[in-house]
Amino acid sequence: MKAGCALACLLLAAALPCLADGAAERGKDVYASECSDCHSVQPQKNKKGPTLFGIVGRRSASVPGFRYSDVMRNSGITWTPEQLRRYIAAPKQVIPHDRMKYDGLSDAGDLDDLMGYLQTLH
Repeated sequence: MKAGCALACLLLAAALPCLADGAAERGKDVYASECSDCHSVQPQKNKKGPTLFGIVGRRSASVPGFRYSDVMRNSGITWTPEQLRRYIAAPKQVIPHDRMKYDGLSDAGDLDDLMGYLQTLH
């Protein structure tokens, strides 16, 4: 029984990178349908919103050349995965009165996948 459990653990550990890659690939599709009209993933390429390249770990309102709202500049947020998840799910609740015109991503699976993708952008 122990050998079977060990084998199952090894197989699961070997599969985890593939699962993460799959989430990132699905997240790329979520980005395309939910975010790409307003946000680029290219470095230094802003659209209506700032680039999402390097978003994870970045301070809010810190992309050079992008004009942020006062509430975003004063939010003091660092975009950790947890903070990004909260914001993307309900932007108007996290930063009320910001200019972003997006109601939020309510599907937990899509949110997981999008977070997987955003974490690859560095």
